[in-house]
Amino acid sequence: MEKLYADPTGEAADLGKYAASAALKNAEADAKRAHDRGRIIIGDVGVTNPTATRIDVARKVPNAAISSCLDISRWQMIDAETKKPVPLPTNRLTKYTIVSTVEKWPEGWRVTRDEPQDKSC
Repeated sequence: MEKLYADPTGEAADLGKYAASAALKNAEADAKRAHDRGRIIIGDVGVTNPTATRIDVARKVPNAAISSCLDISRWQMIDAETKKPVPLPTNRLTKYTIVSTVEKWPEGWRVTRDEPQDKSC
């Protein structure tokens, strides 16, 4: 995700190695919206306290739900041309709970859905 948002072309990310389905489509669309407005996001993201809340390995495609704390407080949105910071709302959540659905594909586990919970962590 860090590479996707930081690269205005979106080519450096190779996000398909880690995400698929709705998660991939939504991430790419969100990054494209930012890039189309001349914005990039730099910095790093932290993920803490990952906890499996559901596991189903008996299905044809094994899957699980993982609840984590996503920390985007070190991400900074900047203008891609001027490299100056873009002001963001001061009341936005920068550390929040997210529930991710992952599936075991032949190539490995892929995130197929991310659901921010609008709850700080």
